[in-house]
Amino acid sequence: MGSGADDRIISRASKWLEGNFDEETKKLVKDMMENDLQGLTEAFHTDLEFGTGGLRGIMGAGTNRMNKYTVGMATQGLANYIKAAVAGAPAGIAIAYDSRNNSRFFAQVTADVMSANDIKVFLFSELRPTPELSFAIRHLGCVSGIVITASHNPKEYNGYKVYWSDGGQLVSPQDKNVIAEVRKISSINEVCFEAKPELIEMIDADVDEAYLKNVMSLSLNPQLIQKHHELKIVYTPIHGSGITLVPQALKCMGFDDVHVLQAQAVPDGNFPTVKSPNPEEPSALALAIQKANETGASLVLATDPDADRVGVAVKNNKGEFILLNGNQTASILTAYLLGQWKEKGLLRGKEFIVKTIVTSELLKDIATHYNVESFDVLTGFKYIAEIIQKLEGEKVFIGGGEESYGFLVGDFVRDKDAVIACCMIAEAAAYALEKGLSLFDMLQQIYVDFGFYYEGLLSLTKKGISGTEEIAKMMAGYRTQPPHEINNRAVVRIMDYKLQKETDVKTGLQKDIKLPVSDVLQFFLDDGSKITVRPSGTEPKIKFYFGIKGVLENASQFEETETLLKQKISDLIVAMKLQ
Repeated sequence: MGSGADDRIISRASKWLEGNFDEETKKLVKDMMENDLQGLTEAFHTDLEFGTGGLRGIMGAGTNRMNKYTVGMATQGLANYIKAAVAGAPAGIAIAYDSRNNSRFFAQVTADVMSANDIKVFLFSELRPTPELSFAIRHLGCVSGIVITASHNPKEYNGYKVYWSDGGQLVSPQDKNVIAEVRKISSINEVCFEAKPELIEMIDADVDEAYLKNVMSLSLNPQLIQKHHELKIVYTPIHGSGITLVPQALKCMGFDDVHVLQAQAVPDGNFPTVKSPNPEEPSALALAIQKANETGASLVLATDPDADRVGVAVKNNKGEFILLNGNQTASILTAYLLGQWKEKGLLRGKEFIVKTIVTSELLKDIATHYNVESFDVLTGFKYIAEIIQKLEGEKVFIGGGEESYGFLVGDFVRDKDAVIACCMIAEAAAYALEKGLSLFDMLQQIYVDFGFYYEGLLSLTKKGISGTEEIAKMMAGYRTQPPHEINNRAVVRIMDYKLQKETDVKTGLQKDIKLPVSDVLQFFLDDGSKITVRPSGTEPKIKFYFGIKGVLENASQFEETETLLKQKISDLIVAMKLQ
């Protein structure tokens, strides 16, 4: 038995045969010991790490897997933190879950452990989008919230995301304090699994109604929607939780001709019709686009399993569907929102938007045009929520987003929200229709008005210890000998988020960056281009984000200019010796 797994692995696994684990779990462990030593090693070589975002991992038996016991230990640690951090009786915790396999089960385990610790639980009776969980926390006055989801990961995965009383995900120092409490739980014997049913309250319709009422309040042009209510839309939840609210929200907004893709309408954690339930992947929208061509729809919307990110397909000038990337969707929404706030006299000088540092600079340029303040934050929507929380009562958040297909309008949710995004994209389409335009026309006009921004991403994998060392050497080289020019364009500004310094290359003057420390570098060129270098904290990868700025004189030059910008990114990659 020990020939394929070392003694440490066998010892760790053996504890699961002897302890207070259920018989089904013991059977799975025993089967791995006898028939799958490689699987045993992967399942027990370490503990599934509770990070700043919570848990995420492959489901199954073992210390390095998502299961009743790893979820229970994480929940016990969080419960201990809540009881220590909150004076008096905790105000309650909200729990939601998506369509993934075992999501309902893990949500119940979480509810049971929290109630066993004398913490009131508000548990959604059925799957719901992650953003509604964020809303429910503040709506119900909870101290914390948890959603069971692995976002767009493969079907083998599930996850556990933790939120605090402001409706946002945990940020420093709170995240580190919760992690410390979770790590103190060393045995399942420390976990209170025996539920107190009287402390678990099921929630659904009342929260849905309140949430949807808030979504409807965001509409800037309800009369235009009424006029163009027959705008034909195809929507797919990609077998996820979006089916519970997106069609209903679009109907409440006034859109009467929404075609739900039935082949992907049934929640299913196996995601049988796609390779990946990720709206960033073109193949995930293939069936929806096919449906749109059959029905004559002009807009395709797709949400990921927990409905916090949205993929969009629109028709170009040739009548062909093209996929918008996250930067393009965020740019359309930002331009629409700020333009309408300006037109309706709603701008008072205290409004702001937020974007992540790897998101297109186009959003900032649009905000500057409308004299709206723009904030940059580190990658991760929790940092957008943190800014909203800090400025609450002082300034008004209009919207914000990130290149990875997440956007938020309004502040009653504190995470990216695909339900809201779907509604506002549809409203922008109705507005465009009133002007005799399409969303693609709107995008082209944005490029004409503010500059044609084109983005690309290069991800390099460097495996093993040597790979990790190579990535570290690359980052050190960029810091100690930063480039003065890249592809014959001068580097004018360098942002170092690890040293927290912004450097004007020409003058040498430095300013402090008031963001959390992060191993990220950015180089800004004299033509408006931006290159971001960011090692992954969880994988042996280093990512290069390219943002190129060009000039689009008029829409007829779109394809020609796009081709030139694509080539420019290729030239930058060659100039930086990345290929």
